[in-house]
Amino acid sequence: MLKKLDWYIIGKFLSTFFFTVLIFSMVSMIIDFSEKIERFIESDISKMEIAFEYFPTFLLFILGFLWPMLTLIAVIFFTGRMANNSEIISILNAGVSFWRFLRPYLISAGFLSLLYIVGIHYIVPWGNAHRTNLERVYFNRNRDVGKTQNVHMFVAPNTKVFMTHFSKRDSSARNFRIEYFQDNKLRSLTKARSARYIHGDTAFWQLSNYEIRTFDEEDETLELGGRRTLDTVLNLTPIDFIEYGNQQSAMSTPELLGHLRKQRKRGSGNIRRYEVELARRTAEPFTIFILTLIGVAVAGRKTRGGMGAQLALGIFIGALFVFLSRFASTLTASPSIPVYLGMWMPNIIFFVAALYFVAKAQR
Repeated sequence: MLKKLDWYIIGKFLSTFFFTVLIFSMVSMIIDFSEKIERFIESDISKMEIAFEYFPTFLLFILGFLWPMLTLIAVIFFTGRMANNSEIISILNAGVSFWRFLRPYLISAGFLSLLYIVGIHYIVPWGNAHRTNLERVYFNRNRDVGKTQNVHMFVAPNTKVFMTHFSKRDSSARNFRIEYFQDNKLRSLTKARSARYIHGDTAFWQLSNYEIRTFDEEDETLELGGRRTLDTVLNLTPIDFIEYGNQQSAMSTPELLGHLRKQRKRGSGNIRRYEVELARRTAEPFTIFILTLIGVAVAGRKTRGGMGAQLALGIFIGALFVFLSRFASTLTASPSIPVYLGMWMPNIIFFVAALYFVAKAQR
């Protein structure tokens, strides 16, 4: 059962956290607006879209990125103030153990972790997708946002498609090839000068000016289509060509899981960044607990530098965590490192550091 002390700390924790969020949000918006003001003026985007669509989704992105760090800063700020007022010494001298003192902190961290889980799995990806769409419509009109040239793609574990150009405007492709493998050997090769995706109850690709080569050990047969067309059903649609630079960050977790299942079924090897994103979303909510422990242990004592030194240390630790997390994402992009091991490595390192700081704070 929670006591008055618990409710006091929980109230201080959460109120300080949301105040910190407000300050960082205002600063982030001012910086982003100053950087993009010329683009806003030059584009056709309205003031209402800037105020009620762009900036809310921009804030979702920033908060999804900085949520654990803001937790650390909030903990250090109000815990340091309690330490400077000798409140913590009084609490511990009253017979409250340090781990018992940590309980309301961990309860608050659990609440913030739940909010963060909902955010990074559903709300932040929706915001990223909406903001990306706004930027594409108003700021990047002349940029090709799809994979449209020299496309290599597995559509099944043993079937690969290649084309030199794909047009999103009319769903047509040039120099279209379908390669079918069996026992790691090329068994058939279908080439077409052009192809078009035909929508309907049964969607298919219509190949024009095609030829089909079939390989059977040492024998080879050739079928020339001439001016005829060939209709073929492939596990490939025009939406598969729309691939943004950070597409994975604009997918909710159910969409991410569905995309991974689809690509694994195809036998596609280009899924590493989606696996890294999924592992990141699994690991980062636990970071809030770890940084909370570090924040309490660091700020729970009076220091010569006072609150300024404690906040500077908190920002340094938070920045170090952000750097390690991004470094882990880059490092884990290599297939040589297991995805979950790579993405959990910052948590493991900081958890060891948290235990050290907590043990030191109890001396």
